[in-house]
Amino acid sequence: MRQAAAELAARCEGQVNRLARELAERRFAAIPDYADLPADMRDVEIAATARYAIRQFLRMAAGTPVDQDDLRLFRERAAQRAEEGVPLATLLTTYHIGAEVIWDALVAEARPDEMDALLMLARLQLRGTNRVVVAVTEAYQAERAALLDERREAVRDVARALLAGEAAGATAARYGIPLADAYLVLDLRLKDGPPNAGVAERRVLRRIRAGLEGVGEGTPLMLPDEHGVHVLMPAHAAERLPELERLLVGAGTEAVPVIAGAARSQGTADVPDASRQAARIAGIAQATGRPAGVYELGDVLLDYHLTGPGDSGRVVAAALEPLDAHPELLETLRAFLDGDMDRRRTAAALAVHPNTVDNRLARIARLVGADPRTTRGMLLCATALTLRGRGGRA
Repeated sequence: MRQAAAELAARCEGQVNRLARELAERRFAAIPDYADLPADMRDVEIAATARYAIRQFLRMAAGTPVDQDDLRLFRERAAQRAEEGVPLATLLTTYHIGAEVIWDALVAEARPDEMDALLMLARLQLRGTNRVVVAVTEAYQAERAALLDERREAVRDVARALLAGEAAGATAARYGIPLADAYLVLDLRLKDGPPNAGVAERRVLRRIRAGLEGVGEGTPLMLPDEHGVHVLMPAHAAERLPELERLLVGAGTEAVPVIAGAARSQGTADVPDASRQAARIAGIAQATGRPAGVYELGDVLLDYHLTGPGDSGRVVAAALEPLDAHPELLETLRAFLDGDMDRRRTAAALAVHPNTVDNRLARIARLVGADPRTTRGMLLCATALTLRGRGGRA
């Protein structure tokens, strides 16, 4: 039977070129994008690989021993296709089409007394196809993993350059990473993770990365450091901040909740400043025990200013701008603070009823977003009044 199988395979070896052409025709019909491939890839490389694969199987079936070196061309082509972006499914489909072409040729060539030999060749073909498909898949995946690592490092290099205020255009262009005119900068902190949370944190970050790719355009620029992870997204992503917050909070867990500071750059030159602001906001939110979420400057404004005035004086002073159109509210706020937050004393100073003071304070709280009847609101309003008198200077 082995001899009969070898003779049957040998009779097909002269048909290699015809079988390769038939393989190309079937591939063209089965794979929609096949005709769009470059001509040198389709008509030279793939055709040569098809002839090699068909000839190799027929010779193996005829008794020629095979070893791992016979898989080298398949591995090389698989790595090349991975680099060129050909889908793995498309690549594997070509090998299964090739197996069909060879089987049809064997069936057509077999004589009635060679059925047992044909069955032996079917088993050999299944083994041979599996051997090639495994080698091709391994080589393809290894190359894709290497390309992914290279691109991920390139993304980090671009993020690192932008955060340092350096030119990032060359690296971005080389790897096809789009650069925005301005950025929403996030500083992520995995809040209070347990000491052994390494795996859990990596899972959270993986979910964040996948989610951000769906929200923004292209790959988010992410760069980890000792405190957390910097994320740069095109500035228009700020319009979807509530969605981003849901994504980030949802990616976290009870053991590893996510806190993020957010700041917006005006261009690329001030990305470092936005990053420092986002990191400071995240640090304040984390240190003051705030729940998982995304925080901007306005959410931690008083803490931000008191822990290091720097760039926040004008923003704190501007907190009371909604009252500029309501002089009676500003007057009430000043009287309320001067009267040590005593509504009756305030009412007497303004010659109004205490209920009027209550109504005005409630309006102030709605307009400013901070209630002067609370400790934090009182501190913010008092600080803002002082800074307004100094022109917004800290």
